[in-house]
Amino acid sequence: MGKARGRNELETIDFKKEYRELYSAPKGVPGMVDVPPLQYLMVDGSGNPNTSPRFQEAMSGLYPVAYTLRFAIKADEQVAYSVMPLQGLWWLPDGEFDFSVKDRFIWTLMIMQPDYVTEDRFEAARESAKNKEPLPIFDELRLEVYEEGLAAQIMHIGPYADEAPNIERLHTFIHESGYSLRGKHHEIYLGDPNRSAPEKLKTIIRQPVET
Repeated sequence: MGKARGRNELETIDFKKEYRELYSAPKGVPGMVDVPPLQYLMVDGSGNPNTSPRFQEAMSGLYPVAYTLRFAIKADEQVAYSVMPLQGLWWLPDGEFDFSVKDRFIWTLMIMQPDYVTEDRFEAARESAKNKEPLPIFDELRLEVYEEGLAAQIMHIGPYADEAPNIERLHTFIHESGYSLRGKHHEIYLGDPNRSAPEKLKTIIRQPVET
């Protein structure tokens, strides 16, 4: 992975460029993508992300471990990379695709991890984060490979609350292309709501498909 380098020479890897088709898409134009198996830091929850304390707890667990791993890889492997964007898998108990009923959401929040992150490194990073701030959520994090496969995706620019037309556009594209929906609604948050105006937020909306 990456170019050869001399001893003690720092290598910088941009994983968003390495997986360009997974982290970019034309605005409002659906397309297909084949997603390879990738590993993620994951944590599960339920409820409305705008009001659920669980959602904030999940964020408080994911990011400290992700950054601890980043620093460890830089020190141990002389490889520098940016922490990848937050992603979310979203579904409803009965398998519906009505995303207006946010209080019934079940979700998994996750951050992609490079192959340098092993189970041992994950456990060490989790223990390090717990020692700094002993939050119960750290015990619920896991490192897991997620194999999504063939999927359709579209770029949404704007507030999260305004995603419905692009979700409908994506589902129409899937059906008109001869596929049906499979698995869980997937969102990749390329913007930071704490730093960007709502109308400028970029989100890739992805839906796995099957014939």
